[in-house]
Amino acid sequence: MHLGVVIGTVVCSKRVAGLEGARFLVVQPVTHTKKPYGPAEVAVDRVSASPGSLVMLEGSREAALACDPWFVPVDSAIVGLVDEVDT
Repeated sequence: MHLGVVIGTVVCSKRVAGLEGARFLVVQPVTHTKKPYGPAEVAVDRVSASPGSLVMLEGSREAALACDPWFVPVDSAIVGLVDEVDT
C-alpha cells in the first residue's frame, strides 16, 4: 500500500464486465510528507474520494480484491481516505 493524492477523474463509456458503475480517478503517488513521486496512475475508487483527497492505494493483484466481484482487471484501487499521517 502507498499514499496518493487525487488529481483528476477518468470518464469511460465502455467497461469490461464487473466494472460497470465503477468510478475511476487519477492519483499522484506521494511520500508520507506529501511530496509527489513517480507517475500518476488511474485507480478504481472504492471509498468515494474527491479531488485533493489524500488516499490509501493498493496496487497489483490485491487491488482487484477491493472490488466486487473481485476477479476484475484493475492494478490500482483506492481503499481508504487518510485523515492524518504521523511519523
